[in-house]
Amino acid sequence: MHFRIEQWRAWAPGLDSAADWHAWSHTPVAQPDDGQQPDVGFLPALQRRRLSRLARMMFHVAWPLADGRGPLPLVFASRHGETSRTLAVLEDLGRGEPLSPTQFSLSVHNAIIGLWSILRGDTSEMSAMAAAGDGLEQALLEAAGLLGDGAAAVLLVVAEELPPALYRPSIDDVPFSYALALRLSATPDWQLELASGDGPRSAWPHSLELVRALSLHRTTLQHHCKGRQWNWSRSKA
Repeated sequence: MHFRIEQWRAWAPGLDSAADWHAWSHTPVAQPDDGQQPDVGFLPALQRRRLSRLARMMFHVAWPLADGRGPLPLVFASRHGETSRTLAVLEDLGRGEPLSPTQFSLSVHNAIIGLWSILRGDTSEMSAMAAAGDGLEQALLEAAGLLGDGAAAVLLVVAEELPPALYRPSIDDVPFSYALALRLSATPDWQLELASGDGPRSAWPHSLELVRALSLHRTTLQHHCKGRQWNWSRSKA
């Protein structure tokens, strides 16, 4: 599979600019995550009120890549999704309280892309995915299909929020909240190949390893997940 990353943007607590990510990529450490909210001041206040933290993260990284452009297909990937909203719904159930229709509708996995479509006024094809371990690559396969169908560009977003304390003993793949947006085209630049093979687990979620590679202008990257070996290579730095 061949593609080009036309533009990228990432966010995590304390990390926003390209310079921030370049410094972190040299000496990566777990970021203190106290619920910091990314800026979405480009949206009207009334619209911002409906956005969860995860949605704000997604909008913060993706909006600049789509701003000023026409219809743009979107692939959104998150393994855990709206865990905070889901937990709130479950706690209401546990207390025997009536469920909030709004809270429930915004907790489902594709709610964020629905909000994106409404606020952007974009009815392009969009999908929301949940994939463990290699969600970035699975989302790339989906994006490649859209490019192959003739889309001039596709927006790919991966986002994970640090889960509530109740879930943390069971979730070990989100060291801190982060979001990554890529605007992709079909121009040959990066190549992604799939092979069989086991290997060590990456020190960081693979989306963050990609940010490191992009920040440090690396041309190769490898990721192992459940017997799958994903080989990334770039024709030029």
